Amino acid sequence: MAWYPNATKYELQPESDSQPAIRPTQFILHSIAAPWTAKRVYEYWRDSTDLESHFGLGYAGDLGQFIGTETRADANYQANRRPDGTGAVSIETASNTSATDRWTDEQVERLIRLGAWLHHRHGIPLRICRTHNDPGYGYHRLHEEWAVGGTICPGNARVTQFREVVFPGIVAEAANPSPPEEDEMPIAKLHESNAFDVELPSGSWVGLAFRDAVIHAGPRTLIGPLYVQLTIGDAPQGTRLDGRFYATNPDGSSPSGYGDLTKWGAGTHQFLHNVDVPAGKHLRFEVCATTPDGSPVTLIHRLVTGDYVAS
Repeated sequence: MAWYPNATKYELQPESDSQPAIRPTQFILHSIAAPWTAKRVYEYWRDSTDLESHFGLGYAGDLGQFIGTETRADANYQANRRPDGTGAVSIETASNTSATDRWTDEQVERLIRLGAWLHHRHGIPLRICRTHNDPGYGYHRLHEEWAVGGTICPGNARVTQFREVVFPGIVAEAANPSPPEEDEMPIAKLHESNAFDVELPSGSWVGLAFRDAVIHAGPRTLIGPLYVQLTIGDAPQGTRLDGRFYATNPDGSSPSGYGDLTKWGAGTHQFLHNVDVPAGKHLRFEVCATTPDGSPVTLIHRLVTGDYVAS
């Protein structure tokens, strides 16, 4: 999977790990019909729909990446992933609610640089896609096979910008020699799960073990969010589930919490953490279930995952 070095990484899980690989041959530009930041686009994909794009771009030029460019994202209908394994890289860009406005100068600059990087990284040819499966660059409404039932995204103003400014800019930028890639940091992936049932007494904090009770032993630099996913079995209506990441000394002493995160009811819940782990500290997680009638609930599965660098 490939991550653009000039985008903020907001990794979508479980999609980033579970969706099939693609060989990127197209770059398709969208307008999201909302004046959102890149982070707000990420939150929408995470919380409100099963769809997603690879990138999100705010009016101010804030660029986020949600899935690696060699993993399928579901924003382009038949171009998401074809039977031969090729697929499109997609970006949703902030717009007004009718998707009729122009891209800002900041958005144009980001689109050009990202488009050139995709050419250098994946060999996407510098042409506008002539058919729906022709390698190259395009916008969502360019071919009907890219949208279920058709689309007016993006509006006429951005189609004109794409043809007169953005795509010529990508071609010009791509003509520059590819910048030398910096030595990549040794990024590792934490992915631990535990399916042993744990009874959670109502109102009591319980420390959780995944492989063991320590999630990270510092120093660790997190690359994107760290995710804890908990699945609660049957629970009375109104059950409250509080989760807390906290740091301790290596012997477990001097706990210091990062603040409680609250979820409600049975089912699967996700807790996020974005703070690096300092040297000499261990990162742990605990949970507290509170039921209206005081009865216990059962934690039936737990998972922790996220990328990091051992500093």
